[in-house]
Amino acid sequence: MNGTVIPGTPIAVDFWSVRRAGGARLFFLSHMHSDHTVGLSSTWSRPLYCSPLTARLLSHRLKVPTRWIRPLEMGKSHAVGEEVTVTLLDANHCPGSVMFLFEGSFGTILYTGDFRYSRAMQREPALSGRRIDRLYLDNTNCRPQRALPSRSCATLQAAQLIRQHPQHRVVIGVYSLGKEELLVHLALEFGTWVVVSPSRLEQMRLLELPEVFTTEEGAGRIRAVDVAEIRRDTLVSWNVLHPTIAILPTGRPVKVTHPQIHLIPYSDHSSFSELCEFVKWLKPCSVIPIVKGGMCHASFQKYLSPDQRALPDLTIPKPVQESVRRQSKTKKQKPVCLAKRAAQHSAPKGVVYESLEEYTEQSEGLTCGTAPQQNSHESAFCSLQDGICFYGCEEEEQSGEQPGGATAAGTAGQSPVFDEDFPSELPKQYLLTPLNASRQRSFYDAVEDLFSRWEVS
Repeated sequence: MNGTVIPGTPIAVDFWSVRRAGGARLFFLSHMHSDHTVGLSSTWSRPLYCSPLTARLLSHRLKVPTRWIRPLEMGKSHAVGEEVTVTLLDANHCPGSVMFLFEGSFGTILYTGDFRYSRAMQREPALSGRRIDRLYLDNTNCRPQRALPSRSCATLQAAQLIRQHPQHRVVIGVYSLGKEELLVHLALEFGTWVVVSPSRLEQMRLLELPEVFTTEEGAGRIRAVDVAEIRRDTLVSWNVLHPTIAILPTGRPVKVTHPQIHLIPYSDHSSFSELCEFVKWLKPCSVIPIVKGGMCHASFQKYLSPDQRALPDLTIPKPVQESVRRQSKTKKQKPVCLAKRAAQHSAPKGVVYESLEEYTEQSEGLTCGTAPQQNSHESAFCSLQDGICFYGCEEEEQSGEQPGGATAAGTAGQSPVFDEDFPSELPKQYLLTPLNASRQRSFYDAVEDLFSRWEVS
């Protein structure tokens, strides 16, 4: 779960376990990617603040009661509660995604959520000349090796690839939210409809996107499908009917083992160089990585503000301390037999994140306008002979959206596996392996939930 209870404040962002939220009373949702909504459902019964577009998606997709949803106008300062002021800023990540600028007795905090930095952010009046005490930073690509082109550059690569296959139909693997801008651009570029599922078409209309989408099979040259459908067996079946290429727009490290699957380095998270430019411009007093376990601090120390004399008290409030103590006490009392039982009953729910740092190599960088190589079949770590699997983290993509269907975890050897710690390299060096299980929630979280019910009863 990508969520945070901000110490010294009543604020929780993308955090939906009220029992673990301690003294948090104000709940904020940055965007609708599934790893940011873990625990959020139709049973939610507290005020929830988000952007107007996310509010629409929240009601439509998760059925959260509208009486609890509090959409806030973008770019304006809003008083929430008695002690917090918040301003919502475009995060440039996916439809409805925002950054939160919090102000109060705790100081000034900027929480980026998942975001892709652009220099247009420097023209945002709410950030111009503003002292930022704490910057909660999306550090998904916080590695010098993650050399990623701009999204406009990656879009040009996708268009060039399609032109190189004039007689082929094109299938693009996407998640349930994100990459809409790429689809619209390609539809307009090639003057074709984009064929989608009925549920995706309904969402496209909810997002008020240009009318370039249809559900009519064969009506357009381009089709958008869930990323889990981009596999060897589907490519074979599609090519029996008509010559077809598949495109995977992703910033994650991947190595494709089928010649008709093509990678485009299209990322909705900031590249390492963009993160450095953002922090250097903002000059916060401190940087706190959102992706847990990420190594960021050393990269940004030289960009921090030297003025840290008036930093507010960042101690953890007493209600949070008490909650942590209770949870620690509960963990010490777990019987081994119940722990094993919880493990046996935990079912896979999505992608798995596994570390491959030992296989790190230096990146050669990416250049605009050159379609990536995708035909390498050498994979020392792939148990699949001719399918596709993923390592890495991206948008959607760790810090982001899981594959749209539950079938993503159902068939080993066919679905993607991601890892946020594998360094980004040229697409021809990307590695793929099959999916077996999910770790959205850890085993100990499951056992802790079991004991918390005993404690309450």
